[in-house]
Amino acid sequence: MKYSLGPILYFWSKNDINAFYNAALDSDADIIYLGETVCSKRRELKPAEWVELAKSLANSGKQVVLSTMALLESSREIDVMKTYIDNGGLQIEANDMSAIQLATDKGVPFVAGPAINAYNAHTLKVLLNKGMTRWCMPVELSRDWLKNTLQQCEELGIRNQFEVEIFGYGYLPLAYSARCFTARAENRPKDQCKKCCLNYPNGILVESREGEEIFTLNGIQTQSGHCYNLINELPSMHDMIDVVRLSPLSIDTCSYIRDFKANETGSHPALLSNKECNGYWHQLSGMETFTP
Repeated sequence: MKYSLGPILYFWSKNDINAFYNAALDSDADIIYLGETVCSKRRELKPAEWVELAKSLANSGKQVVLSTMALLESSREIDVMKTYIDNGGLQIEANDMSAIQLATDKGVPFVAGPAINAYNAHTLKVLLNKGMTRWCMPVELSRDWLKNTLQQCEELGIRNQFEVEIFGYGYLPLAYSARCFTARAENRPKDQCKKCCLNYPNGILVESREGEEIFTLNGIQTQSGHCYNLINELPSMHDMIDVVRLSPLSIDTCSYIRDFKANETGSHPALLSNKECNGYWHQLSGMETFTP
């Protein structure tokens, strides 16, 4: 089983970004994703700098993947995506169908990211024919759904032609909107946001009237209010999963991979806090925590 560090979903300073990827090089991560996937106004690193950083990380021997935006709203954002795809040899993670089409046209292999709505084997076969090498399952799907989908892949004769990755740790990206919720929270128009996301390195927690943490607002992205954590589900994944993804919350996420690896056989289970969840994996409400 391999482990990946997903792209940073939040708006961090350039110093924090560089510190995180320096730590990632020394971590147990096999795969490192990087690039801006949420909002093109987050320009601490320019597109060319992301590509340069990716190439420098690739020299370490780790697999490096450039991640594209999940919601494109302008021609400039398409140009940025083209810059990522024309990177000169690095694989990309496509989080939008236009990225898949551009990658296919250029002959660039791609990972189908969790924002791609791929829910069955026939869709995966189409993506495979376009150049997909790895599929990161949509975050709301369960273990049983995955098992059934992979059985369909067996019947189509494609099961061993791509890797399977799951989102195993972090705040789940649930939805995207043309509106910026962070700017709205500060009573700012989206076009005059003054990059206020930089003030919230892990997003803005939203509570219900009863005080329950239900969502995290991250610019145009709505995330779960509880941190998804599948560390205790690893023993049941060996026959299905190739890669487990940890979504960066801080530099400490790099070291957390060691805890995941230690529990691959179930010998070092973790006690999940009341701010963590694993419901979707068990076909429950996403906020719930299943305890055997």
